[in-house]
Amino acid sequence: MEHELVVGLMGLGSLIILIALRIPIAFGMIIVGGIGVTVLNGPAIFLSQLKDLTYIQFSIYDLSVIPMFVLMGNLASRAGLSQELFRAANAWLGWARGGVAMSAIVACAGFGAVCGSSLATASTMGKVALPELEKYNYKPSLATGTLAAGGVLGILIPPSVVLVIYAILVEANIVTMFMAAFVPGIIAVVLFLLTIMIYVRVFPNSGPARDSIGRDQFWEATLGVLPVLLIFGCVIGGIFFGVFNPTPAAAVGVFLVGAYAIARGRISVIDLKFAGLDTAKTAGMIYLILLGAEMLKIFMARGGVPQAMAEMLGGSGLEPMMIMILLLLGLIILGCLMDSLSMILLAIPFFWPVIIDLDFGMSTEDLKIWFGILALIVVELGLITPPVGMNVFVISAMAKNVPMATIFKGVTPFFASEIARVVLILMFPGLVLWLPNLLGA
Repeated sequence: MEHELVVGLMGLGSLIILIALRIPIAFGMIIVGGIGVTVLNGPAIFLSQLKDLTYIQFSIYDLSVIPMFVLMGNLASRAGLSQELFRAANAWLGWARGGVAMSAIVACAGFGAVCGSSLATASTMGKVALPELEKYNYKPSLATGTLAAGGVLGILIPPSVVLVIYAILVEANIVTMFMAAFVPGIIAVVLFLLTIMIYVRVFPNSGPARDSIGRDQFWEATLGVLPVLLIFGCVIGGIFFGVFNPTPAAAVGVFLVGAYAIARGRISVIDLKFAGLDTAKTAGMIYLILLGAEMLKIFMARGGVPQAMAEMLGGSGLEPMMIMILLLLGLIILGCLMDSLSMILLAIPFFWPVIIDLDFGMSTEDLKIWFGILALIVVELGLITPPVGMNVFVISAMAKNVPMATIFKGVTPFFASEIARVVLILMFPGLVLWLPNLLGA
């Protein structure tokens, strides 16, 4: 085995140890990448990279969309958009058995479309919907499992920060990725609703219907959600139909959410200050992880680790679909250990060189789209998979009387529906590629 490859594999093992020791993933990647390049090429090369890499990495125009979408999500959370979404969904669906849980799923999808973050979606909708679910004596596993699972919708339904990062990593078109995510996102919502419908029929007392509401309340709730739908339509519709690119779209979204909040008197100067601070902290964390990932990628490329992995799997004699399944299983395992953004940044530089050398009967651009959506769905699974399951921890912090094991039990049916979605997209890539091809992206 070549010296460079040995050093690369040792670096990868060291990174896994640092992650296990709870060292922040950004610092772990910077440490391993810096030391690795120094060992392979000397300190002068590493210092030269430090001089140029930060500017080169952060001057990418497409990255400017990240703080804008994060700010839009922070403003939406403080402006009460989640309450409007849940009220409307509950007015439409709450009359049915399990209807309040189904309303939470629809509201999670709607808020995720404005927010773009799974953890923020789970946290915000948990505060709004959990008291209502408890009020109607929903089974604790169903109530908490629904909210933890509903939060994962924020990572795929556009706009999505993780989807933007993936597009930059594989040099895909961000607008095309947003289009490709739309149908799989709708499929996820439908499968989650079917999961709840089946669950409450198998366990009849787990999700009772709520009290009926009057026609005036119904129309008040419906009209209350129209501004949210308008904001979503302007941002996503503008991107889909080429009115503006993602970064201007995010700026439009920030303006519309801010204007709505101010017009309704739902946001103060203090709220604006903390929304800005939270955005700066989140964006700074994301950019630091991006820098660490780039340093690690350079080290691994110099060590030949991705190339060796591609050669090993390519020469294994396995069918391309079996290799794809193995890589997706690897992502699920990684999801048990780290957050979604770190997982994408760490895994894609290794997995993409393997995927691009396989013959799936489609163009490279279509392959980028198809694999990206599959990867993000599997990343979603990591948010509800033990032992980490970040969304489960978020909901557990709110439902202090519900044991963690009960919440993980509650997300199990939703996990099964996500696996069904992966199988569907593996078997029928057209579910992902149809909309981008239709709109000519």
